Amino acid sequence: MVAKVRSLGLGGIRGYEVSVECYLSSGLPSFEVVGLADTAVKEARERVRAAIKTCGMSFPVSRITVNLAPADKRKAGTVYDLPVLLGILTASGNIEPQSDDVAFFGELSLTGELRQVPGALPMALYAERFGIKELYVPADNAVEASYAVNVKVYPVAHVIDLVEHLKGTKLIVPIDAHEPDIKRKSGIDFSEVKGQDNVKRALEVAAAGGHNVILTGPPGSGKSMLVKRLPSILPDMSRDEMLESTEIHSVAGLTDRNNPIVSTRTFRSPHHTVSATAMTGGTSNPKPGEISLAHNGILFLDELPEFPRDVLESLRQPIEDGQVTISRATQSVTYPCRFMLVCAMNPCKCGWHGHPSGRCVCSPGSILRYTEKLSGPLLDRVDIYTEVSSLEYDKLRNRPNAESSEVIRARVNAAREIQEKRYRGSSSVRCNAQIGSKHLDIYCGLSDDCEVMMRNAFHSLSMTARSYDRILRVARTIADLDGENDIGVSHLAEAVQYRRSAVRK
Repeated sequence: MVAKVRSLGLGGIRGYEVSVECYLSSGLPSFEVVGLADTAVKEARERVRAAIKTCGMSFPVSRITVNLAPADKRKAGTVYDLPVLLGILTASGNIEPQSDDVAFFGELSLTGELRQVPGALPMALYAERFGIKELYVPADNAVEASYAVNVKVYPVAHVIDLVEHLKGTKLIVPIDAHEPDIKRKSGIDFSEVKGQDNVKRALEVAAAGGHNVILTGPPGSGKSMLVKRLPSILPDMSRDEMLESTEIHSVAGLTDRNNPIVSTRTFRSPHHTVSATAMTGGTSNPKPGEISLAHNGILFLDELPEFPRDVLESLRQPIEDGQVTISRATQSVTYPCRFMLVCAMNPCKCGWHGHPSGRCVCSPGSILRYTEKLSGPLLDRVDIYTEVSSLEYDKLRNRPNAESSEVIRARVNAAREIQEKRYRGSSSVRCNAQIGSKHLDIYCGLSDDCEVMMRNAFHSLSMTARSYDRILRVARTIADLDGENDIGVSHLAEAVQYRRSAVRK
């Protein structure tokens, strides 16, 4: 007898259907899994065998062949344990065949308990799009899967519970559909920062438009402290952004029962010893890297020149495209990676170049070699440069009387709402940093006075076409913060000021 059980698989963060076909035939007892399965999938044979026996059911003494279709797609992980078990029980007559609108996935323990698997949300969203009405998942994955609102999700804790449910003797109650909500953590706040008003303004503009930033200054001036407070003023995430970020984190195995959804923008801060593979993603079964985990959030690179050259150069294409494609011999996977690149660096190796104290001991050649670690094409992809100066004693001793993050975030949210309405018809644009030449021509027109200013700045700063576009995007964001429909001279002047790079090539 052949039994078919509907299941799901993952290719990157995109789900696809897998049909688990089980065939019991006469002959010497054996158990084979075919269909381009990796080692973890083939090891399901022993987990399934042990789970069936420890649950008090008889394991068929026959030749068992399990096919995972389509056979030309590589199957990885432990998500097929549960459908393989159900296929064997169906083929042996222990349970009735299931309808075509029901699917299963989950990892088995040797005692029949179901364990959490990565990728529950993207598989549930696929099920929602392709007509699956009921989805049986491990109990620890149930809340995450329930964000696919048009699928009835059943939390399964043990194989015995599922078998009794399928037989109709003891039903499992489906979990209620969930809607993601924003849960901000209370913590560090911009009101705690003493001075540095110019830097806080630059970070506010960056947050409002999703722009890339480099902070340059001597050690101890507060660069890292300011950046760590940047998440507190980032705009609230939309439902689509939450689901996109959660899909990536789910595939990476970073969600769990207590944290099933990414509801606030992520802040990734890899150490400067990170490899190019860890940054962009990879391994034989390609997993998302730091740039994808920072999707819709911040990628913070502290001590920027200390990162290996190949790691920094690997960021150039993802910054432009908003996605990264990882190609291996067996498969090619594309992950989204629209992030804010925020960097901090010292002006020289000792860190004190340009400081009023004159304590820098670096030679001009040493300073040049230090800054030359950053290529021109990479720096050209940064929108805002700002210097972070050391605080004077009087400012350091005064108690801060600055705006709170909540007040700043209200302005940022208002600017993002303007951008959301403006680009509502475009699925690929959510903020000013992402607009292309088409939107630049429509929404970033310049008056005659602004044209004169831009022409002078273009020649004096030796701009490229890319840096010209980036100035227009920043100016558009500043105008949005002011609630203005048109870019004014003051908006453009501030945007040009942010382009005066503190990093000299």
